[in-house]
Amino acid sequence: MWLASAPSQDCLTSQHPGSPKASRDSASDPAPLTADQLWALVRAAARELLWGLRTVSKEMRAWRARALEISDQALRSDALYALENKRTHADGAALFWTLPRRRNMHLLRLLVAYELIWDLLDNLSERAAAAGHIDGYHLHLAIVEAIDPDRPISDYYRRHPDSDDGGYLRALVETCREACTALPSYPLVRALVIREAHRAQVLGINHYTDPVHQEQALKDWVERELPGKHDAQWFELSGAASAPLAIHALLALAAEPVCSQSDIARIHAAYFPWLCAATTMLDSYVDQAEDTENGDHSYIAHYPDQDSAERGVQDLVRRATLEARSLPGGPKHAVIAAAMAAMYLSKSSAYAPSLAATTHVLIDAGGSLTRLLLPVLRLWRAAYRQRSV
Repeated sequence: MWLASAPSQDCLTSQHPGSPKASRDSASDPAPLTADQLWALVRAAARELLWGLRTVSKEMRAWRARALEISDQALRSDALYALENKRTHADGAALFWTLPRRRNMHLLRLLVAYELIWDLLDNLSERAAAAGHIDGYHLHLAIVEAIDPDRPISDYYRRHPDSDDGGYLRALVETCREACTALPSYPLVRALVIREAHRAQVLGINHYTDPVHQEQALKDWVERELPGKHDAQWFELSGAASAPLAIHALLALAAEPVCSQSDIARIHAAYFPWLCAATTMLDSYVDQAEDTENGDHSYIAHYPDQDSAERGVQDLVRRATLEARSLPGGPKHAVIAAAMAAMYLSKSSAYAPSLAATTHVLIDAGGSLTRLLLPVLRLWRAAYRQRSV
């Protein structure tokens, strides 16, 4: 397990080339605190503080009450763990609610419920794989059907050792489907978000217990699902498909009364693979000691050595930040990119003696906006832990 960083020099020149403008910008500050950027940050913060966080808390309480009614002890534990230990994921998903021009409560409820599905399935899939059940296909159909209202609902637990969740997962799926139909531009993004949701089948492979089998399965998945030449490496692509950010961004765009195919394509290209891969690698980076202890899959361990890992994650964070800034409404997307980076890099494990120096390098890769948000996210983490106690 490498304790930080990125690809070899060949990777830096051919794997993540970027545009000439991006290359020039990346040598300076990837996210400078311009007037437009600060205004976007203030607006996003105001929307979250005045409405967003309160609504997220309300939604989480309602889903927790529903989870407590699950009679099967193992499934109840999985559901409660996702609610109580992955709250940062729900709040991160809710940030995409700040992208549309107007507040849309259907979108906010959709983002929270959809993130809960991803987190729940991560727990369910991991436990099933540990018990020898490696077929996660039926389980992960929930990710697809939650945003495809016209598709019949499947038996998600068909190949899972447990099945009686009292309708909890189905309720999450139905909540998402109802919210999708309420988004004015959803028909325009529907095909693309469903395609990205299908790619989430890779989550099942992430929990294979045989490392050799797992790596080959991931390589085969990339060759099958994402054929051709890419700027990103194979494990960065599978890691990108393991994160829902591209779907979140497209759902946020669907909340706009009008959107163009050009905007849809540009947002998708920025988030997949760049912002998605950056968040997956940052998550793996801060959790690598825990993953080693538990024997869990670590995406950052696919880099050939420590220096490659540090440079690779640094390059992904910088590229993700620049891609976000290049989008229509770039300052708002830059807030998302910086908040995601700061959320992961605010975790206490990122400041272990073996990681502290690399963590500061990664903070710099996110630019001034990430540096500004970092102490805010560290305070938020401390306050949330205190509330939990």
